[in-house]
Amino acid sequence: MKQWAAMANLGVIAAVLSTGAIAQTTSDQGTIIPLYAKGQVTPLGVPETRDTLAETGETMIFNVSDPTLELFRPSPGRANGTAIIIAPGGGFVGLGYVGGGTDIARQLAQRGITALVLKYRTIRSPNTAMHMPDVHMKEMETIMARAKSGLPVEVPTFAGEKHAVEDGERAMTIVRSHAAQWGIDPKRVGFIGFSAGAFLAADLAIGDKATRPDVVGLFYGGLRTPVPADASPAFIAAAADDEYMPHDSVQIYTAWRKAGAPAELHVYEHGGHGFELASKGTTSDHWFDEFIWWMQARELMGLPANQPR
Repeated sequence: MKQWAAMANLGVIAAVLSTGAIAQTTSDQGTIIPLYAKGQVTPLGVPETRDTLAETGETMIFNVSDPTLELFRPSPGRANGTAIIIAPGGGFVGLGYVGGGTDIARQLAQRGITALVLKYRTIRSPNTAMHMPDVHMKEMETIMARAKSGLPVEVPTFAGEKHAVEDGERAMTIVRSHAAQWGIDPKRVGFIGFSAGAFLAADLAIGDKATRPDVVGLFYGGLRTPVPADASPAFIAAAADDEYMPHDSVQIYTAWRKAGAPAELHVYEHGGHGFELASKGTTSDHWFDEFIWWMQARELMGLPANQPR
């Protein structure tokens, strides 16, 4: 289980849309919105499960066949018209759903941002405490070897990445289609990801223009290419002592700048892989405020010009 905790922290471990057809249910937390109609995607054939990691207390979700968005809206009168979709990490095997998802969503909502946690599809994993598919073990071997050698330059595509990207694109479409209902500007929809979720965010940032986020936050993820000149403006953050992705944040920043796309890079001296909101007593503890300052500088934290103040 200790090995899985490390991998969980690593996190590397087309129907026509009808807003009326999207069913919504409200949990004790946020509003749950399915990404697809029932039967639209092929299930994994095993039930979705949730486990709590003893080492970190994180809630991990495995064997996701039915992707959803969980909506957290700001208090009445506080919404600023910006929305952010959050993609947790977990190696496309599991999702660190609380620390890398709902905790961050609540903080964003307190700042006036309409926040949504994306529970994207994962690959099938064993029904054991380890949840270690063979394909993921091989991916981890590549990651560990690459951290020492620097090769290959770009992390190979993960087994579950394709379906996750499809879910990310779908999520972008759904959020923009609900802009009027949720009081957001469809041109102010961002996407942030942590570890595996950051790979997903990078895929979207350089992908189809129709579903490209207006801004992205890439936290301890890796490079995806080719990067176009009109890639989403990127806030990139990682720690220098990340034992899994020691150089990737600099590679992402370099690729963005070489393409002429806007980017800002923060490399903290300490913080490791998976710093999220939990205090570590390092400068990485301040990433959230710095991300908000970056959003302010991009004029995404106040009301749009066409809305009354």
